[in-house]
Amino acid sequence: MFERLGIGHLTELTAGEAVLGFLTPLFVMAAFFVLQMVIPGKRVPGYVTDTETGQPRSYRLNGLAVFVVAQALWWFELTGMPRDWFYRSSLYAVAGGTVLAVIMTLIAVFSQPEGDVKNKFLACWFGRAQEMQFFNDRIDLKMYFYVVGGTMLSLNAFSGAVWHYDKFGDDANPGAYLFAAFFTLYVFDYFVFERVQLYTFDIIYERLGFKMFWGGLFVYGWMFIIPMWGMAAHSDPGHSGGWRALWLIGAPALYLAGWCVSRGANMQKYTFKRWPERSFLGIKPQIIEAGERKILCSGFWGASRHPNYMGEVFYGLGLAVAWGHFGNLWAWLYLIYVFALFSYRQMDDDKRCAQKYGPEKWAEYRERVPYRIVPGIY
Repeated sequence: MFERLGIGHLTELTAGEAVLGFLTPLFVMAAFFVLQMVIPGKRVPGYVTDTETGQPRSYRLNGLAVFVVAQALWWFELTGMPRDWFYRSSLYAVAGGTVLAVIMTLIAVFSQPEGDVKNKFLACWFGRAQEMQFFNDRIDLKMYFYVVGGTMLSLNAFSGAVWHYDKFGDDANPGAYLFAAFFTLYVFDYFVFERVQLYTFDIIYERLGFKMFWGGLFVYGWMFIIPMWGMAAHSDPGHSGGWRALWLIGAPALYLAGWCVSRGANMQKYTFKRWPERSFLGIKPQIIEAGERKILCSGFWGASRHPNYMGEVFYGLGLAVAWGHFGNLWAWLYLIYVFALFSYRQMDDDKRCAQKYGPEKWAEYRERVPYRIVPGIY
């Protein structure tokens, strides 16, 4: 089956290597836990209110430093692990990570009060607790997920690029390096603006269930590179002349467009939540009053209701085009995933916002900003 799918090269481990691959996520999580504990961090308040104190919850952030240290350990092979190991062990690591996510979910869910979700299966999927912090709040579980998941996304992508180069040498596809570079820039940008993430949907609303454990750690860290599983075994597509230039310039251009839209939208929302009267890039905030709450409806958030999702779609396009094998379905899997995820999430967001701001005010915003994600289209 794996051979027919074009990923047979990911099953070529010895029995001992397969066991080690299965356990790799456990070792990785332990290593990141130590790094996040010992590397100094900056403590900042977030958007979420601490129910015990009534004040904004405090977070200790050191994601960028952890990311840099982990990159150095991998690039210089200071752990003794070959650079292509993460990629070669991908399938086994995903299996081991899934088992690990199940175990952690059961502990996290059933160690908490039952709450409003009575169905045990739904409680395991969505979670019960909104937040979990440990060791005098030095570790926040959600932020830890993103440090591990984000850094491993970059390392897994680069590991695949190393494997690809070792296989093809001078006939290697530059798209493999673009793919790894795009994801690394994506993650690096996240860590540079780590504090902004404290004002995003996941941190504010998501609960700690299997959806968060598996998604934040292993889908994000290991499975976002799924296009590489099928594409790394293909050499340079052979485009030449103007077509090659269009391909190698077009992919970064799409990625840059996605970054501008996504980062701009998130920064405008962050600025509005912290300083409601402040302009962003010269754009004065226009609002709809909803009692004590305010709905931002100018700039990015006046063009569509979820402009940050549109940025993610451009990311996905850039990643797909980067491979240059435009007819291969594997290249498009991340874009398909992103489109499906955010099409569902925007509907869930609409329901949540109607409850938060009131159905009349949210209907007013929807009338004022009719497009869900892509202005003029959807």
